[in-house]
Amino acid sequence: MGQFAKSHNPTHDTACNVAEATRQAVQATAANSPAGQVALNNAEIAWARACIASCKLNNASQGMEPYIAVLKSLGVNA
Repeated sequence: MGQFAKSHNPTHDTACNVAEATRQAVQATAANSPAGQVALNNAEIAWARACIASCKLNNASQGMEPYIAVLKSLGVNA
């Protein structure tokens, strides 16, 4: 679900891109099994939460909606 951030706010982009790189690393190594799916879901949740935190801290709370939608789709409250 993730992608590298391009908000033109370097601090926010860096925070989101570090979270995205971590998410991609989990995706690349997750097993094709129920446990692997749990690992992927947890990586998505961590990525979305990191990006929401960065939006709040570095981006005047702008741009949080897509990350909140990811959390909702995974059955997690933002």
